[in-house]
Amino acid sequence: QVRLVESGGGLVQAGESLRVACAASGRSILSTYGMGWFRQAPGNEREFVAYITNWPSARTYYADAVKGRFTVSREYAKNTVYLQMNSLKPEDTAVYYCAAGPASGSDYSSAYNYWGQGTQVTVSS
Repeated sequence: QVRLVESGGGLVQAGESLRVACAASGRSILSTYGMGWFRQAPGNEREFVAYITNWPSARTYYADAVKGRFTVSREYAKNTVYLQMNSLKPEDTAVYYCAAGPASGSDYSSAYNYWGQGTQVTVSS
């Protein structure tokens, strides 16, 4: 059974940084699955943010909207994936979700099998 729990969301001002984490429980999660981050703002569809391929590979891919500002990483020993968000903008305000899916990663939410409950990130102007 795969369980994903996000943490680290909060309220920050534009230009500040925040790191959200996704703790995964279950056998060999990070070596079996690619891990994705998605976000959903009120009234909007869920959109892709970033992914990292399964361990030991560490290929990453980012949405254009966050490229150069966000970094996805993982700590294998802690079974945890991170999303470091720098230079935050009000338009980054959303609930951020982590998901486990194809080992090679995907920017399609439908490709992911398991989802966390989400963590709210709010960026004030």
